[in-house]
Amino acid sequence: MIDPRLSVIDERLGRIKRLIAVASGKGGVGKSLIASTLALILSEKGFRAGLMDLDFTNPSTHLILGAESAYPLEDKGVVPPKVRGVSYTSISFFTGGKPSPLRGEDVTNAFIEILALTRWGDLDYLVIDTPPGMGDALLDLLRLIKRVGFLVVSTPSRLSLETIKKLIEILRSVRAQVIGVVENMASAEMKSIRGEVEELGERYLGSISFDPEVEEAIGNPDKLLGIRFAEDLRKVADKLV
Repeated sequence: MIDPRLSVIDERLGRIKRLIAVASGKGGVGKSLIASTLALILSEKGFRAGLMDLDFTNPSTHLILGAESAYPLEDKGVVPPKVRGVSYTSISFFTGGKPSPLRGEDVTNAFIEILALTRWGDLDYLVIDTPPGMGDALLDLLRLIKRVGFLVVSTPSRLSLETIKKLIEILRSVRAQVIGVVENMASAEMKSIRGEVEELGERYLGSISFDPEVEEAIGNPDKLLGIRFAEDLRKVADKLV
């Protein structure tokens, strides 16, 4: 039997001009921070922007945005609240901030439920914070969300680089669009991965310097947008719009 919610997903996402999934082959590279700040920057530029946190392993965008008290409205579905101009939804709305140890079909069902319930309306950009790794959750996202392009996040670490090579290989195998690679936590002490990204035939979108001010800016979008991290990410965003 065909799940009737699947046809609803296309309708819910149908008025969004561009879908950007921020992905990484492993955790700890700043994926959620980049996704959250990118959505804020797009809104700052005057675009109608949304952010959807689908990181079931450890949703954190609500902490980054200081949106712990934000909740959606129910009106023939779920209407995302606005956080500093960004339409926002997260798995944390449905779990109350508690761990959600879902596996297999449960993860798929949760994905479908959130995608089918959320009423985004008209957006220029929807940024999606994806689960880290290259397992079933990524494959579900590819299957359920059409027209999505992947912004891949790495660090200068060789381990991170090797992981994103595998991620890109998987995305290519299913003919998913790879928008490009962002190098996060760059420093003068570590060699840039730019050359190796370009050898892969992918677009190197730029580097974001390690910024010690990030930690104090967590939970304060205005402060977050005022630090070097955001300044570097704006240069990346300029290449996306």
